[in-house]
Amino acid sequence: MEILVRRLASTDVARCLSTSLTRSASNFRTRFPSQIGSLCSFSHFSVTSVEGDAAVNCLGFRTWHNGGGTFHHSACIEPTAVIEVGAVVHAKSVVGASVHIGSGSVIGHAVTIGQSTKIGFNVALSNCTVGDFCVIHNGVCIGQDGFGFFVNEHGTMKKKPQMLNVKIGTNVEIGSNTCIDRGSWRDTVIGNNTKIDNLVQIGHNVIIGDCCMLCGQVGIAGSVTIGDYVTLGGRVAIRDHVSVGSKVRLAALSCVTKDIKEPGDYGGFPAIPISAWRRQVAKHSQASRKK
Repeated sequence: MEILVRRLASTDVARCLSTSLTRSASNFRTRFPSQIGSLCSFSHFSVTSVEGDAAVNCLGFRTWHNGGGTFHHSACIEPTAVIEVGAVVHAKSVVGASVHIGSGSVIGHAVTIGQSTKIGFNVALSNCTVGDFCVIHNGVCIGQDGFGFFVNEHGTMKKKPQMLNVKIGTNVEIGSNTCIDRGSWRDTVIGNNTKIDNLVQIGHNVIIGDCCMLCGQVGIAGSVTIGDYVTLGGRVAIRDHVSVGSKVRLAALSCVTKDIKEPGDYGGFPAIPISAWRRQVAKHSQASRKK
């Protein structure tokens, strides 16, 4: 009997001690959330409340029911959208029906994504709108600041404001690790049905028309205007403030240094009509052989 009494007494003490420690930890987390990790982090020490079916932390983020990703409570997301674990949708963004957002991707503040668009892993979208039925492959960055600087009267390098957006049309496909900069004096625009390969750089204020094709490693400097049905071969470069008309095709490694107004095929550095460029290449080859 004495042994039984001792066991019961020790059990009661253990329960009291456990309750006391739990209350102390809870009070500490509530009164001093910044003392453990970063303030209101996503760890289990964050202050959370229950709102609807998902827990909301003190920054207003919840877990999305379809995929396990994270979204801000002010975002507008269609129930059929999939947000994978590790993806984040920030405040006031709009995500359309049947959109799929891969792990590691970040959808920035007030970004709009049209229905049935597929976004790969580790994509960063900010300051942009994306149309319906688009495909954005892994590692794409859209909406970051363009490369604009000037030297002031004191000889100091200063950054030009980059305050505008990127507008991606319908049924656009963008290859892995492509970068598209936001505008400074006009929005950067990618037209409907345009297809962009991997590792393409599109500078600020660029306007690209409908049904264009940009092959790998193309570089387009700021404020370029490109018409419809334009094809750019691999590693084509276009200097800033140049216009390229509709139905122009540029051979790989070409460099555009002035406006191209007439449709047709072009090549070389600087880019000229393809027939003239081929003659230049043939003459150079013949001259080399004679030497």
